[in-house]
This record gives sequence, C-alpha cells and structure tokens, in this order.
Amino acid sequence: MAPEVNEGVELAHTKGILTAASLMVGGAAAGDAVARALRLPSLRVGLHLVLVDGPPILPPERIPDLVDAQGRLRSDLVSAGVAIFFRPSVRRQLAAEIEAQFRAYRATGLALDHVNAHHHFHLHPTVCGQMLDIGQRYGMSAMRVPWEHPSLLARIESCGRHRRKWLALWTALLGMRVRRHGITAPDRVFGLTWSGAMTAQRLAGILQHLPDGLTEIYSHPATTDSFAGAASGYRYRDELEALMAPDIKKLVRTTAAQAGGFVDFAAA
Repeated sequence: MAPEVNEGVELAHTKGILTAASLMVGGAAAGDAVARALRLPSLRVGLHLVLVDGPPILPPERIPDLVDAQGRLRSDLVSAGVAIFFRPSVRRQLAAEIEAQFRAYRATGLALDHVNAHHHFHLHPTVCGQMLDIGQRYGMSAMRVPWEHPSLLARIESCGRHRRKWLALWTALLGMRVRRHGITAPDRVFGLTWSGAMTAQRLAGILQHLPDGLTEIYSHPATTDSFAGAASGYRYRDELEALMAPDIKKLVRTTAAQAGGFVDFAAA
C-alpha cells in the first residue's frame, strides 16, 4: 500500500515476531515491497487479492462492471457482490482480474505462502469458487478462513465488539470448501474484532490463551499512522510496536508455540 507499511513489515519481521505478510500486487508501493521481501528469505509472503475498494491490475475498460468512475474497484461491497452472483458477464470480469493478480504475483519471483482477500471478500461463494479454481493453478496451498472465536476474545477483553453471528455460517461454509479442496486453513484467526488496534496488551492476551492447533494472528504495522491510503482511526504504529515489544517476543518463546508461514505447517 505504501512505503511506510513495507518498512513496518520489515521491522516487525527482523526485530519482532512477524513471520508472514500479504502482498497487494496493485498497490502503489508493491515494487518496494517485493524488493524488501526478496532480501528477507525467512519472511513468508502471500497474495492479498484486492477485488473491491482498491486499484485493479487490469485496465478499467476490461472490467467495467467491477470499477467506479475513477477506475478503482468498487467500494460498495453489497451491490458488487449481488452483481457478481447474478450476472455472468461480471463473473467473467472477476475471473479475469483474479487471474491477472495471480499472474502478477508469480512474476515477482516470490514463493506463494498463502492467499487472502481484501475485506475478506472471499466469503462471497462465487469469489471463493473462482479463487479455488484459479488459485490452485498458480500453486495456492493455503487460504485464510476468517473465523474468530468470541469466547476466547471475551476472556481477554469482555467489552470487545464481536462479529455478527450470521458471519459464522458463511465462514463455516468457506472452511468446508477450502479444506475439501485440500487447501490448508487456520483453525482460527485473530485480527477481525481488533482490526487496526491490535495492541501489545491484546496480543499478549491472545498468546496467553492460545489454543492448540493452527492460529493466524494478523495486524497492520506501519512506521506512521498517516500515509497515502491509511485507514482512518487505525493505530498502525501501536501495532508495529506490539509486534516488536520485548515482552511479546518473550511470551512467544514461553508458550512453546511454533511460528512461521502456512508452508511451515502444511504437513501438520
């Protein structure tokens, strides 16, 4: 998205607990991100598919129903989702954009550790289906299933705002489809409820109550809270500091948890 984000990722990996990152291939600073990743062989990198609310890879005239008047991917997720579901022409445009982003990622020369989607748009059944079909042709072997356990969150912070219950159904369906295709998926994910505010205290709470199995914890580190494309209210610097905090690094060691990218847990 921005050099400040790329720098935050590099710092969080080299001086903190960050083990993996997701690349927006159409982002303004994607070239800088790739250059950093290529010199950090221990950093696992995956594709962050952007199909809404961001820049496309294909020219806007190739995907007219997916973009707005400014040529950016639509930010009205509901109406975009309805069009994708009901209109074959829009589905064809979607498939073309998904393939273009996988192609662009392959061109970076980076190994593909995982795939996820901006705003978790792969919860849409049509998007999920196309990601599975196209992604496996490009070596996709792991995908985020954004299921966050409310009971564990409540043990950490009782006043936390939790996800709607209806989302659990869509997430369960996504998980079944992903695993049926032999794709690795985490047993649980943390980062949805506290998106943009994954402080050291919250991160410590997750680590102290970490269940058995494969857990993905994600955050949004950056060296400043203000940069081109920054989300309003996100505490990027706090999240970076949390990932590098000495107490957090010590806590990861004392939990005896194994850290890494999805490729490191594929056999398990």
